[in-house]
Amino acid sequence: MAVRFQKVVAHCLEDDVRGKAFVERILPDDRDYFVLKPKHSGFFCTDLDLLLKHLGVSNLILTGIAGNNCVLFTANDAYMRDFNLFVPSDCSVSQTQQENDYALKQMEKVLKADIRPSSKLDLEKLRG
Repeated sequence: MAVRFQKVVAHCLEDDVRGKAFVERILPDDRDYFVLKPKHSGFFCTDLDLLLKHLGVSNLILTGIAGNNCVLFTANDAYMRDFNLFVPSDCSVSQTQQENDYALKQMEKVLKADIRPSSKLDLEKLRG
């Protein structure tokens, strides 16, 4: 799984990829945690909720492939757990732009997610 994750990160750092600047700002290092997700939501059958509570996390930035599926389902589960959600509009993708746009609007409207582009996020403030 680590190799697959590294390939995704490497792809996100290519010159023409949307969100490249954001990925550069959040590159993982040796202090970061990784949670393997067996299904669509990052919370389903994982220790993510326990880990985030242990770390005192209240803000989540969600990005990924299948914005209308995995990102949406993880956002829904995070919202039900009272996390503040940030889903940068330039850091998720779905099969079609229409599906992705719909998922982003749903997360903004129903889950109260902030969907501004990654360049507009103040990571230092969110870390607080």
